[in-house]
Amino acid sequence: MTLLRHWVRLAFMGVRIFLLNRVWGHRVHSTARVSFSAFLDKSAPRHVVVGAYSIVTKGAVVLSHDYSRGVKRETVIGSCCMIGVNAIILPGVRVGDNSVIGAGSVVSRDVPPNSLVVGNPGRVVRTISTGPYGRIVS
Repeated sequence: MTLLRHWVRLAFMGVRIFLLNRVWGHRVHSTARVSFSAFLDKSAPRHVVVGAYSIVTKGAVVLSHDYSRGVKRETVIGSCCMIGVNAIILPGVRVGDNSVIGAGSVVSRDVPPNSLVVGNPGRVVRTISTGPYGRIVS
């Protein structure tokens, strides 16, 4: 039963990625995973990019526009990244490859590759190495 649930979830994830790309206009790699409760900005969807083998977890918000300033900027999540539960990525931020954004973090500046970011505002606390979907390996 667990294996069946796994395959059904993967099938629905494929449908979600298809809808994000083809219907909404985001640029999400086919190997990326976006939680069903995560929010990718739909006001400027072409400006949201999620790289290969990255995961955006439950309640995370990835923004590409700021209504109050009238700004639309490209927000990029690199390859092999993990965006933690309820994290917020603000417009124009680039998250470097192999980075992890901690739960509840608010990221307002670019994140260098191989970084662990936590807090509000998000700050780099150490250099890490990750595998697929942001699993920390060292």
